Amino acid sequence: MALPGQAHAGRKAIRSWALPKGSTSLRILARLLPAATLALILASCESPKEEPPRGLKLQPASFSDLPGWQEDDVARALPALRRSCGRLLTQPDERPLGPEGLAGSVADWRAPCENLANLPEDDDAALRSFLEDAFQPLAVSDGEDTQGLFTGYYEAELNGSLERKPGYEVPLFERPNDLVEVDLRDFRADLPPERLVGHVDNGRLKPYPERAAIENGHLAGQEAELLWVSDPVDAFFLHVQGSGVVQLDDGRRLRVGFAGSNGRPFYAIGRALIDEGIIERERSSMQAIRDWLRANPDRAEALMHRNERFIFFRAIDGEGPIGAQGVALTPGRSLAVDPEELPLGAPLWLETTWPASDQPLQRLMVAQDTGSAIKGVVRGDFFWGSGEAALEQAGRMRQQGRYWLLLPRSVAERHASTSQR
Repeated sequence: MALPGQAHAGRKAIRSWALPKGSTSLRILARLLPAATLALILASCESPKEEPPRGLKLQPASFSDLPGWQEDDVARALPALRRSCGRLLTQPDERPLGPEGLAGSVADWRAPCENLANLPEDDDAALRSFLEDAFQPLAVSDGEDTQGLFTGYYEAELNGSLERKPGYEVPLFERPNDLVEVDLRDFRADLPPERLVGHVDNGRLKPYPERAAIENGHLAGQEAELLWVSDPVDAFFLHVQGSGVVQLDDGRRLRVGFAGSNGRPFYAIGRALIDEGIIERERSSMQAIRDWLRANPDRAEALMHRNERFIFFRAIDGEGPIGAQGVALTPGRSLAVDPEELPLGAPLWLETTWPASDQPLQRLMVAQDTGSAIKGVVRGDFFWGSGEAALEQAGRMRQQGRYWLLLPRSVAERHASTSQR
């Protein structure tokens, strides 16, 4: 028996099909079968609709197209821009930037970067005018889809000690001596650009052990402990964020950053808590996950072990944290992107909303970092800074948005001429 509305939908579908003259079998079916059933049979005969092609697409735009361009305090992004330019200028002119030279070469960036160094501090008008003269925005889309997901991350703060003692018994490990990284293209140029992580076992390269094995003693005897922290949940979140500041028991503060990983895939344990009905999707956040782990220590370890990815750390002197481009990140102005899609070091104009709200968040950012979960053409992770205040924003951020890539005019013009061919 058809549900209300099904038969109506079926009749509409039949009317939309023109049965060929002399199609006796179809006419018999039309008399014998319920309308909805016949509609399903006919629909299955349709050729499948082609999905619009996906992949990075750049569309030339103007600065007047950027929502909020005149309102942003763009000079707050100047430290991030200078750090990225400083990094670029240490490289040879012929080096391509971004996947397949998407952002041109270092030579294309040399003049804009050198001129950027001469701009006055805290002068929004001067930086805005400079960018409008030297760069052109290009709207980024995945095929025809301009919208994507923007999340947030932060620099964790932990309590720790350089020595193991009561109250400090959770180790943070340095990169171990038995960890081996292999770039497949070092062996053959036609292999995919993939990096494998493992260890040598009886003369053969094997995958590096997962989180549970490492925490249960794989590194015993290697003296790979960098320091010891007080809380296993804080340590887990440090692994997710990739960097943090440790308040040592002797009063000093030590910044630690990413030194490598075991190469295992990242698993978002928040997904499990939602799927199992422990946390409601609309109330999920880093804070909610952290609170549940602390309140359920008997179940927390097994859940954290579902994330097989394990991070190794190094001590960092000076400013930080250090992003994938190799420069210190700037709170509120550094964005993690997918380096297989976009160039690190390039400025971006971001249009999204503040965490857990519909209030516009529109500002100049710089692509300076990456993340194992940051994959896709329109996908970003917004760096909020350090500590609980940054966690408050990062933990709630899961917003839709889009961005424009700012490229030197010489590079943008080449993109425009190529797209017109």
